Amino acid sequence: MTEAHNVVDKQRCVRRGRGALSNRGSRYQPTCVEWDDGITGSSPVTECRPVRARSIIARNSSPDIPFDQSINPYQGCEHGCVYCYARPTHAYLDLSPGVDFETRLTYKANAAEQLERELSRPGYRCSSITLGANTDPYQPVEKKYRITRQVLEVLHRCRHPVTIITKGALVTRDLDLIADMAAEGLCSVAISITSLDAELKRLMEPRAASSRARLAAMESLSHAGVPVSVLFAPVIPALNDVHMESILEQAKSAGACRAAYILLRLPLEIRDLFFEWLQQHYPLRANHVVSLLRQSRGGDDYDRRFGHRMRGTGTFADLLEQRFSVTCRRLGLATGEAGPARTDLFTPPATPDTDGRETSEQGQFDLFTSAGGGAPTAQGAERG
Repeated sequence: MTEAHNVVDKQRCVRRGRGALSNRGSRYQPTCVEWDDGITGSSPVTECRPVRARSIIARNSSPDIPFDQSINPYQGCEHGCVYCYARPTHAYLDLSPGVDFETRLTYKANAAEQLERELSRPGYRCSSITLGANTDPYQPVEKKYRITRQVLEVLHRCRHPVTIITKGALVTRDLDLIADMAAEGLCSVAISITSLDAELKRLMEPRAASSRARLAAMESLSHAGVPVSVLFAPVIPALNDVHMESILEQAKSAGACRAAYILLRLPLEIRDLFFEWLQQHYPLRANHVVSLLRQSRGGDDYDRRFGHRMRGTGTFADLLEQRFSVTCRRLGLATGEAGPARTDLFTPPATPDTDGRETSEQGQFDLFTSAGGGAPTAQGAERG
């Protein structure tokens, strides 16, 4: 019997189908009122409203991130992964990184239009774009809004390289575009798998696809000629690290050619949200998990230094890296989320503006973004 079954009496405070247990205030908000959606019961419904993005390609210069351009079609993520490093970005919307992050979403209705505009600029330099760097591009609401599909259609027409990171089995819906681009060396997909334990997955990632569905998606992509990698992230000491070898083995059998892992990161509001979740669902194991995590973070709950935040330091972190390296060598898996992509095939789109010119308002905004502005990313939030 699992620990989760031993704490039935405490489950009354758990919102069914949600990861976070509370709507804790953000670092910009000293107080936070619980959102009342008018629905009786433990699980608030998901709302997803449209916004018009003034820029769509986010850029970063972090030495820990294997890409410098990304697109996030959605703000917030219905998957509800309690450990998600993107949760703090919801504070920029004056919303809680807790339940709000899972239930109060926005989609960028003009994402494809704005992407065409940015790709058509004379100064644009082609570099692979990552979809899913912050929130999942194939979360459940994508089935209705199809923003990710629209973005892929633009990239496909322009023959622009792209890497997709997802937990969603919905990625196979777009196999026609993805396989076509992969045939020219323009596309690869990284699928994140954190556990083969269905109960742990249900508690930790309540609305994400099952591990079986993700492996099936991986197999479909691989059979279609798409380079697929498995991302074992995050690794949570004494909770899911035991699944590392099994996940890599099953991913290899499903057609994965690369692998990567990331140690659990707890920046900003995620720390309290995760510790609250851990005490609720695994109270007998919580102290051991936190102890190993702090041993890997120099005694702190989190170490945000470049070169340390993804892998950690210390005995546990070193053993984890050795286990990963040995298993990848044994299975013949390359390491890293994605291999190099071609940029020489890129063909800029025609300027989408009806009169062939950008508006003065957009031009002024470009002056700002070219100087380093634009919407903050999860990596930026982490350094804040």
